[in-house]
Amino acid sequence: MPPECQLFSTVGCHLCEIAEAELMPLIEHGLLVELIDIAESDVMAEDYGLRIPVLRRTDTGAELDWPFDAGQVVEFLRSTSG
Repeated sequence: MPPECQLFSTVGCHLCEIAEAELMPLIEHGLLVELIDIAESDVMAEDYGLRIPVLRRTDTGAELDWPFDAGQVVEFLRSTSG
């Protein structure tokens, strides 16, 4: 079972839309991804505003910054240390 993830993004972010499209085949195969809108928190906006989209593993806290493709996400998820 793949680890659960969070995708830090925001509405109107073109790169975030591309990242979501890259993740869709993995989601269809069981990956759980919670979408987090960084606009809802000043702290998140400051931490992630210049980096989004960012995929974060909830089990290890490891983060994968954009750009990434589905193959890189699979490798990121296979990594035990993040």
